Amino acid sequence: MSAPRDRLAFPLDYPTLDEARRGAERVVASTGVLKVGLELFVKEGPAAVRLGEELGAQIFLDLKLHDIPETVERAVASAVSLGVRYLTLHAAGGPRMLEAAAKRVEREKSPLTLLAVTVLTSLDDKDLEAIGCHDGTGAQALRLARLAVGAGAGGLVCSSAEVRALREAVGPKIVLVTPGIRPADNTKADDQKRVGTPTSAIRDGSSLLVVGRPIRDAADPALAARRILDEIALASG
Repeated sequence: MSAPRDRLAFPLDYPTLDEARRGAERVVASTGVLKVGLELFVKEGPAAVRLGEELGAQIFLDLKLHDIPETVERAVASAVSLGVRYLTLHAAGGPRMLEAAAKRVEREKSPLTLLAVTVLTSLDDKDLEAIGCHDGTGAQALRLARLAVGAGAGGLVCSSAEVRALREAVGPKIVLVTPGIRPADNTKADDQKRVGTPTSAIRDGSSLLVVGRPIRDAADPALAARRILDEIALASG
C-alpha cells in the first residue's frame, strides 16, 4: 500500500452494473480499490467483481460473512476464485469461523486479505447496549480485533475513533480499514455515527480509507476523489 491511490477505496453502491461502471470510471484514476457490497453483488454477482480487472483496480468484496465455519470457509474459497483482494467477515462470528476462513486462504496460497469487521460505524454505545454489550464501542472493537488477529485475520475494519488504539494493539503489519470517512469540509454523517477525516485516520494508523457518498454525490466526483487522494498523500508523508 505504498501508493496513496491504493489507500483509497470507493464503494460501488449502485443498483446496476452499468451504473457502477460509470461511477467507477469517473474516479478510478484516484481510487485504486473498488468496493463491491451487498446491493451490487446480489444483483450482478461475479460480473461486478470483474470491474476491477476491467478498470485496473483491486476489488474489495464487502459481504460481511457471518455463518457456521464450513459455510464461511467455502464462501472464502469462492472469493479466492474470483481474484478479489479484500473480503470482509464479522469478527463476532467467533474464533472457529475466523480460523476456518484464514486456513482456507492459506491453503489456497492466495493474496486475499481477510478483513474482520469489529463494530459497524453505524452503531454507537446505545446500540451496543441494546444487544447486551455494555462497555462501549471502543472496548468492543478492541476485544474483537484481538480475537480476529489471534485467529489469523490479516486485517480489521474499524471506525476512525478506534483506529489508533487498534494500531497500538495489533502492530504495524495488520491492515486497518476505516469506513465512515468524511472530508473536513463535509460534516454530513448520513447514517454513520462514528466518522472521521482522511487526515486523522491516516495519521492514527489506518491503511485503507473507504469514502463513498462524499465522492459519489459530489458535483464533480473525479475532483472530490482527487482532493481526498491529495489529503491521503499529505497525511502519509
